[in-house]
Amino acid sequence: MNSMSRTIFVAALQLVVVGLASATCAQSNPSVNTNATLFQNVRIFDGKSASLSAPSNVLIKGNIIERISTEPIAAEPGVTAIAGNGQTLMPGLIDAHWHAMLIRPNPAQSITGDVGYNNIAAGAEATDTLLRGFTTVRDVGGPVFGLKQAIDEGLIAGPRIYPSGAVITVTSGHGDFRQLSELPRTIGGMLSRMEQIGGSMVADSPDEVRVRVREQLMQGASQIKLTAGGGVSSPFSPIDVSTFTEPELRAAVEAAENWGTYVTVHAFTPAAIQRAIAAGVKCIEHGFLMDEASAKLIAEKGVWLSTQPLPEGLRQGFPVGSVQRAKADEVWPGIARSYELAKKYKIKTAWGTDVLFSQALAQQQGAILASLVRWYSPAEALVMATGTNAELLALSGKRSPYPGKLGVVEQGALADLLLVDGNPLDNINLIADPAKNFKVIMKDGRVYKNTLRP
Repeated sequence: MNSMSRTIFVAALQLVVVGLASATCAQSNPSVNTNATLFQNVRIFDGKSASLSAPSNVLIKGNIIERISTEPIAAEPGVTAIAGNGQTLMPGLIDAHWHAMLIRPNPAQSITGDVGYNNIAAGAEATDTLLRGFTTVRDVGGPVFGLKQAIDEGLIAGPRIYPSGAVITVTSGHGDFRQLSELPRTIGGMLSRMEQIGGSMVADSPDEVRVRVREQLMQGASQIKLTAGGGVSSPFSPIDVSTFTEPELRAAVEAAENWGTYVTVHAFTPAAIQRAIAAGVKCIEHGFLMDEASAKLIAEKGVWLSTQPLPEGLRQGFPVGSVQRAKADEVWPGIARSYELAKKYKIKTAWGTDVLFSQALAQQQGAILASLVRWYSPAEALVMATGTNAELLALSGKRSPYPGKLGVVEQGALADLLLVDGNPLDNINLIADPAKNFKVIMKDGRVYKNTLRP
């Protein structure tokens, strides 16, 4: 983000504080931080198991789960007691493929629109994301560092963000949203608009890749995102094309590993997947067109697959007759196959949504998770979106912006918790209606929603 964009963002945040604070309070009644919170008489889904615990009590002190007991825990002075009445206490949900800055704007607005407006819209969406029960997101591309800072400092309510920063792409790769009128690119010349705002960065050699990776790390990236093959939404990026060369991918991996973190890549095809793995990439995003050999390789190398049960509404959002719609029609049939192969080869699989340019689809975030029951049991799906996704986040090592254990309900873990009216292991569709079924939403030990209050 350049200096002018930073100035606009700071000014915009002042409006965010005034405009969103009252709305957040009205919607979720967030409390101030208290010394301790006690959940009484709850059944626990711990983020790992296929069944609920016996009736239990959970004591939160600060932002840590201090004690879990089937025996009564006394509500000492200063402790806020919440009567669970047998409801389910579970970890906050984690979306492993999110684009916080790209939900509400359309593609043109996200690049050419006013930066201040886009940040305010992203702030509003971040609050809605948290109130859907998603206490953490792994942001895999976009100018999200300022939004993350505003959330972490308490200026606005939102999820924890594991940021990648700008998507790193090649000329005409997925993520290159420049127009033909912006060509030819001058090496070392003026940055394009998408690069100026920190959305995508073009890198066409190993040396350029190193620079762009290190710039994201300098700004606080917890992992690095490259596009190893063609994509749907980019106008000049055919699906079948492999983009980065292996030396370019290796340069990114080396730079990230020097910082103790990892590279994840957008890749659909076997060629893109296999080249990325050969270069040392630790995570494949999507993998929708992978074949048996690629799936077997992913499993043998212990590489993560971060894939998504993309909703039909996302495909239909691309206009009929457009290049993007044609590419979506090519990719969508592979979604089911990718899950079947992931299960067959026992691939380490993370879950995310990859919602783009649609506030309406973002509101279905929980329903998209629930749609995993096409391939998994409710317990398996919920473990994936909590404990398993947290294992993927842990690959960031010391680059993690939130030291501590996420995705589980256990002693010593960070207190990101949901109190659900009902048993989501029996009825996963409960998570599709968070406004009704999530009675309490806690992040980092702070209650952002509590409808059980008198």
